[in-house]
Amino acid sequence: MAEIWGEEQLIADGFERVYAESEWYGEPWAGLADIDGKPHYFEMQVYDHSHEVDEYQVWPASEAVAELEREQWAIYARWYELREAGGVGQQSHPGHGGVDARYDELELLLAPHRLAPDGARRLVCELRFVAGVDVRYRVEGPDYWLRWRPGPPLIMGCCVGNQ
Repeated sequence: MAEIWGEEQLIADGFERVYAESEWYGEPWAGLADIDGKPHYFEMQVYDHSHEVDEYQVWPASEAVAELEREQWAIYARWYELREAGGVGQQSHPGHGGVDARYDELELLLAPHRLAPDGARRLVCELRFVAGVDVRYRVEGPDYWLRWRPGPPLIMGCCVGNQ
């Protein structure tokens, strides 16, 4: 289980805020987070090598685009809160399309920005949960922050054990 930390300690340890999560499979796979103090998209690179660390492609998001991402995330987070309270069912999820017109509009506006450009940086990250947060998905972001660092160098054309 991941450890839980207060925001002051997270900042002191170099962790940065996550604003939106678009995919999660036991760990964050894609979303929007600060990297070096500025909003960036991140997307996990899936490899078929269980011994490698998980690498992400990351690329900057403009402040205007980040604001649209946060707006769409807020729509989702408010829906999530209603669902957790039993007020709505899964069929009302805004991501299904045709449920929330603004969510759908934002999906179209944001789609081209969510594609990793050539030359996107490759980083690895560490996750820590925020102390005192009892809601998984909040308007201000998910209940975790990330710390980013360069990944190990890629070894092309050989395996370390077969040299």
